[in-house]
Amino acid sequence: MREQLSLLAAMGDLPSAMLGVLLGGAAVWLAVYLLNRSRGAAHRAQVEKELQEARQRREEILRAAQMEAQKVHLEMKERFERETAETREETRAAEKRLAKREDQIDKKTDVLNTKEKKIEDAEQEIARRRAELEKKEAESARILAEQRSELLRITHMTAEEAHAECLRRLGLEVEREAGQMVEKIIATAQENAREKARQITIEAIQRYASEHTSEATVSTVDVPSDEMKGRIIGREGRNIRAFEKETGVNVIVDDTPGIVTVTCFDPVRKEVARLALERLIKDGRIHPTRIEELVATTQKEIEERCSELGRQAVLEANVTGLNKKLVDTLGRLQFRTSYGQNVLRHSIEVAHLCGIMADELGLDGALARRCGLLHDIGKAISDEEGTHTKVGADFCKKLSEHPAVINAVAAHHGDVAATYAYTPLVMAADAVSASRPGSRRESLEKYIKRLEELEAIANGFTGVRQAHAVEAGREVRVIVDAVQVDDRSSLKLARDIAKKIEESMTYPGEIKVTVLREIRATEYAR
Repeated sequence: MREQLSLLAAMGDLPSAMLGVLLGGAAVWLAVYLLNRSRGAAHRAQVEKELQEARQRREEILRAAQMEAQKVHLEMKERFERETAETREETRAAEKRLAKREDQIDKKTDVLNTKEKKIEDAEQEIARRRAELEKKEAESARILAEQRSELLRITHMTAEEAHAECLRRLGLEVEREAGQMVEKIIATAQENAREKARQITIEAIQRYASEHTSEATVSTVDVPSDEMKGRIIGREGRNIRAFEKETGVNVIVDDTPGIVTVTCFDPVRKEVARLALERLIKDGRIHPTRIEELVATTQKEIEERCSELGRQAVLEANVTGLNKKLVDTLGRLQFRTSYGQNVLRHSIEVAHLCGIMADELGLDGALARRCGLLHDIGKAISDEEGTHTKVGADFCKKLSEHPAVINAVAAHHGDVAATYAYTPLVMAADAVSASRPGSRRESLEKYIKRLEELEAIANGFTGVRQAHAVEAGREVRVIVDAVQVDDRSSLKLARDIAKKIEESMTYPGEIKVTVLREIRATEYAR
C-alpha cells in the first residue's frame, strides 16, 4: 500500500517539475534576448530587474503548481481510500454470505443424512414385513387348500359345482339387495321429484306474477234512440238483413231501451259486426251499400289488428321464427275469452311459466315458451270441426311446426299421450294460469251459489253454530259450540268438512277450512 501511495505522489509531482523546467528555460531565454538587445549598461539594470521579476513569477508559478499537484494528490488518495473501503466492505459481505450458505449446506446435509438413515430403516422394516407377509401367505394358502379339500370331502361336491353353487347364492342375495335398493331409490326419487316439481311451480308463479285482465266479448251496441233502431232495421228489414249477410252475425233489436244485441259463435266476426254497427250509427247513413263498404273496411282493419296483436304477443313471449299464418291466427285469440279470461293473455302467461320451469329443469326455454304460446291456437280457428286441441295440432302440423309443439297442442288436456317433456310443463302452466285467483271470472249467480253451497256443507255437521265463506270462497270459517266440540274434535271436524267439500264440489285452486272454538265467560259487577 505504501509503495502505491509513493507512486501516486511521484506521478502527482511530475507535471509540476516539468512545468518549472519549461518556465525556467523560457525565463533564461528571455534574459539572454534582452541582454543582447540592451547592449548597454542602462539596459542591464532593466534586464536584471525583469529577470528578477521573472524569477519571482517562476517561484510563484512553481508554488501554485505544487499546491495544485498536492490538491490533486489528496483527492486521488481520498478516492482510492474510499474505493478500497468499499471493496473491503463488499468482500466482508460476500464472506458473510458464503459463511451463511455454508451453514445452510451443513444443515441440509444433516437433514439429508437423517432422512437417508430413516429410509434405510424403513427399507429394512419393509423387507422384514414382506418376509413375514410371504410366510403368512404361504401359511394361508396351505390352510385354504386343506379347508377346500375338507369342504369338498364333506359336501361331496367338486370345485366347479361348489363354485356354481356359490355364484347362484351370491346372485340371489345380490338380486334381493338390488331390488330393495331399487325400491328405496324409486321412493326417494318420487319424493324428491314431487318436492322439486312443487318448488319449481311455486318459483315460476312467483317470478311471473303479472296482472291478468279478465275480459268478455262485448255483444251489445248502444243506440241513441228508438228512431235509430228503426233505421238499423230499414224498410221491410232490408238494412238488418244486409248487415247480417255481410257480417255473418245475428242482430237482435228488441224492446230493451238503448241497446242492440249482436250474437255470433265466431268472436272475430262478432267484433267486426260490433265495430261496423257503431260506425254506422255514428255515420247515420244506413243503407245496404254503405253497410257493405263499412263492413269491408272494418274487416280489413280487424285483420291488420289481429296481425299486430299477434306480433306483439310473439315479442312479449320472446318467441322467434313463427310462420306468419300462425302469428296472424294467434292475434285472433284477443277476441276469444274463456270464463272471462282473455285467451291471448292466457297464452302469453302460459308461455312465460313454461319458459321459467324449463330453465329450472335444464330444458330448452325457447322451445317451452313456443309450446306454451301456441297451446290454445285451435281456439282461434272456427271453420274446422273437432276440439281445439285437435284443430290446433293439425294447423301446426300443416305449417311444419316442431313435433314438441304439435304434441303440446294436442295433449295439453290429456286427449293424447304426452311424448315430449314439454307437454307436462304446458299442462301444469295451463292449470296454474287458469286456476290462480283473479284469472277467471264466473257469473254472479254461480259465484253466490258456490258460496252458499260451501256454507251449507259446513253447517251440516254436528256442533257447528255458524259458517262463513270468505276470501271469495277460498276459505270457510266455521264457528263451533265449545261445549259440544273439544280441541281434538276440532281437528277432526276440519278434516271432515274439507273431505266433504272435495267430494261434493268442483272449484278452482284450494279451499281453506278454519274451525274456531272459544269459551266466553261473562259476569256483571254491580
